[in-house]
Amino acid sequence: MAGGGGFSPGKRNRELEQQRKQQEKAQRRAIRRERGPSEPQVVTADMVQRGLPTIEEAMRNLETRARGGGASAATIPARLFVSGLADDVTEHDLREVFGAHGPVADAIVMVDRSTRAPRGFGFVTMANRRDAPKAIELLDGSELKGRRLIVNVATER
Repeated sequence: MAGGGGFSPGKRNRELEQQRKQQEKAQRRAIRRERGPSEPQVVTADMVQRGLPTIEEAMRNLETRARGGGASAATIPARLFVSGLADDVTEHDLREVFGAHGPVADAIVMVDRSTRAPRGFGFVTMANRRDAPKAIELLDGSELKGRRLIVNVATER
């Protein structure tokens, strides 16, 4: 046990690294305390309405970004959010309904993790983003198995 208190060099390095990380964390915490609480941004309904693009603008933006990246704009998929689903709606049903408006790359009905019961919404990915506005226009407000559908462009959380 000469010169190290019986610890291997690996353990000693891990402990030193842990101490260094704790010191850095303490320094970051002290800096945040000095700054004080941040001011929350106040958002009005007007600001939200002006900031949201229309479906056509969102699709145009996707197309513009795709052209800049060198990808073919015609093959960019578009993910749609579908809510108001009846409990007996299946992924096959969604594929069939949306497939009438263009090729469907993927369809999923969301279920509860613990009970596996349908949650009343799902996602449909149109293979070609150019088919999405037509599908939204024609299917939003339509009925499927006795329930009125709500169809929008899916947004990230």
